[in-house]
Amino acid sequence: MELIAVITTTASMEEAKAIAEGLVLRKLSACVQISQIESFFTWKGKLGQDREYRIVIKTTAERYDEVEKAVKEMHSYELPAIYAVPVTHVYEPYGEWVTDNSQS
Repeated sequence: MELIAVITTTASMEEAKAIAEGLVLRKLSACVQISQIESFFTWKGKLGQDREYRIVIKTTAERYDEVEKAVKEMHSYELPAIYAVPVTHVYEPYGEWVTDNSQS
């Protein structure tokens, strides 16, 4: 099974925690990590800078569509960043744990 890390950001720690909890409880992700970051971006023609919270969602490629849908349902941004990167190398027992805990 192919593992991926799905990444998104939120404006608040509360929203990040709600998304993380929702994904883990629905068994869409084995683990979700949250870290505080500073983002610079262009939005509607203007430079923006904000503190955000990066969410890294550990799951399988098979679950991506469901994870994306769930994140969009719980997200407050008009245009949330939701993208996945493949996990190309992983400690096999850990990969099995992610796979086992990302299945309903």
